[in-house]
Amino acid sequence: MTSRNINSKSIIVLAMVAVTVIALDQWTKNWAVSTMRPRMVTAGEGPIQLAGTWLQLTYTENTGAAFSLGTGVTWIFSLIAIIVVIVIIRTATRLGSMWWAVALGGLLGGAIGNLIDRLTRAPGVGRGYVVDFIQLPYWPVFNVADMCVVGAAILMVALTLFGVDYKGTPVSVAATK
Repeated sequence: MTSRNINSKSIIVLAMVAVTVIALDQWTKNWAVSTMRPRMVTAGEGPIQLAGTWLQLTYTENTGAAFSLGTGVTWIFSLIAIIVVIVIIRTATRLGSMWWAVALGGLLGGAIGNLIDRLTRAPGVGRGYVVDFIQLPYWPVFNVADMCVVGAAILMVALTLFGVDYKGTPVSVAATK
């Protein structure tokens, strides 16, 4: 198999993972807006408990980042997401590892999923809130895009620790010192 075939397959995997993440993220957010928002905001009901207080569905409109940091500077998160998307797309042309394709696809899909919210929701383009609805104890409320970004980051750290190069070439111990 040639390196061009590996590169093409890696790009296809990256794209498929990203599209799947974006679709699932947007579908679940639309469900949260149409189901959870009226229930919690209009009717004043509490969260839906799926596993007691261990796993709940709680509708929130996040104008910041994790732990509500950066509220009021949403445009910066939009700009960062755009830069991340561009870097991933440029990196994809040199991609040769399927595992890195999965990781970068998850990161790309998560970044685009939250960017869609920031670009299309109130109060305006680049400053919109992100819909969050999944709640665990002692953790901020999050969404599918957030889960994929965190999962991708964990996978990237593991790939780096195990010496898996994104180009698909072996990383020697001597090269890392």
